[in-house]
Amino acid sequence: MPKSYIKRILDARIYDVAIETPLEPMRQMSHRLGNRVLLKREDLQPVFSFKIRGAYNKLLQLPPEQRARGVIAASAGNHAQGLALGAQQMGVRATIVMPSTTPAIKVNAVRMRGAEVVLHGDTFDEAAARAKQLVEERGLVFIHPYDDPDVIAGQGTVAMELLRQHPGNLDAVFIPVGGGGLAAGMAAYIKYVRPEIKVYAVEPEDAACLKVAMEADSRERLPQVGLFADGVAVAQIGEETFRVLRETIDGVITVTTDEICAAIKDIFEDTRSIAEPAGAVGLAGLKKYAEQSGEQNQSLATVCSGANTNFDRLRYISERTEIGEKREAVLAVTIPEKPGSYLQFCRDLGDRSITEFNYRYANSGEAHIFVGMQVSTDADRQQLVAQLQEGGYQVTDLTDNEMAKLHIRHLVGGRAPGIDNEVVYRFEFPERPGALRKFLDQLAGRWNITLFHYRNHGAAYGRVLVGLEVSEDERPALKALLDQLHYPFWDETENPAYRFFLSRTRKD
Repeated sequence: MPKSYIKRILDARIYDVAIETPLEPMRQMSHRLGNRVLLKREDLQPVFSFKIRGAYNKLLQLPPEQRARGVIAASAGNHAQGLALGAQQMGVRATIVMPSTTPAIKVNAVRMRGAEVVLHGDTFDEAAARAKQLVEERGLVFIHPYDDPDVIAGQGTVAMELLRQHPGNLDAVFIPVGGGGLAAGMAAYIKYVRPEIKVYAVEPEDAACLKVAMEADSRERLPQVGLFADGVAVAQIGEETFRVLRETIDGVITVTTDEICAAIKDIFEDTRSIAEPAGAVGLAGLKKYAEQSGEQNQSLATVCSGANTNFDRLRYISERTEIGEKREAVLAVTIPEKPGSYLQFCRDLGDRSITEFNYRYANSGEAHIFVGMQVSTDADRQQLVAQLQEGGYQVTDLTDNEMAKLHIRHLVGGRAPGIDNEVVYRFEFPERPGALRKFLDQLAGRWNITLFHYRNHGAAYGRVLVGLEVSEDERPALKALLDQLHYPFWDETENPAYRFFLSRTRKD
């Protein structure tokens, strides 16, 4: 059956608008994994994703009378831009129905390609339903984003280029899957031309429609899908794509949001480009395969399928990257509520770098702190937890706790009962291993710490907010000590943000 796609792929004349993208070695990733890692740069297409291939190929196959009627699609992203550009190139009228929630950057990008944009509904399903209505009302031709043989064939040209660019030994290829157009086209070509190459489909854990379909041997619909990797957030694998994939792939790998974020960082470090979440799914699967299989000295390839992401998402991606790389442990630790406890805790950690410290005074007995620490592997994290527990600390590992990572780390705080003499200072100090411990060493244990917030942002300077319980007559001594630290500091006790949200007695 995959043979039927080979002629379609070879006949695809898409290079009026698409480009042959480079296949680049990922040198840093290759060194880390002990395998040769190759990245097919579909993010370099004119619309910053592979979707232009399938959309344009479908337009080329339409009879002249259908082109004259105009085309329509429902899409919130890459398919919309690909079809708009292809239609503009051919002089075909294009209409794109997009959810009204679509970010303006994507709406504007489609309009700039000359397409008419119809904003309808809050979800993709609502937009798709409206598109089907417009097919009937206006006589337009619907262009499916993935479940169409001509679209699949256009996407298959990625594999044609890849095998031509790398004619040598290739052990496995990892392909992101949403509806399955890219994976079906590539797998059909690879398995016909080079059947010895393993082909793995990669999906987010929270949108694993292909995995469910393969296990059930039926196209099941997921009740809901995660939207982080929106380019592959599909509830049901395509009918035609499933028919191809069930005969051509060697397995399905699922990856977490954190693993996708880590892969985005990996692509940036090797290429200095920023992939969208869906664009890094394949690399996340490749890394998981290499780690779990233990294979070394293999040649592994994947596709960076797109780079259409909103700039404001980068904050979230950066926050989740270290956990995705298994380089950060997030723990809830109970320590005694008394002067010197913080310092002792930091000493017990040894030379480990602390990435985050959140604490707010609650009572005079115990202090509950939210702490992030650098680790090297999952085994190292487990060893750290065991080490702290053996040292007498109560520890709860929150590294895999989604609520803790999304919300709780930003909500540790509030007004502290029973504190009448709190002062708050903000500090900056050079960021290096052990810097936080040195800071606490110099601050000593003379006054009780009532508030502490620190987050390592990878910058040259660490920033700390500290609350101390200091009586009026001891404040000159505190000021003298702070002057001796030789760190820039600011008294924030009268800061309105502190007064509003953290002070026991708010001053208006």
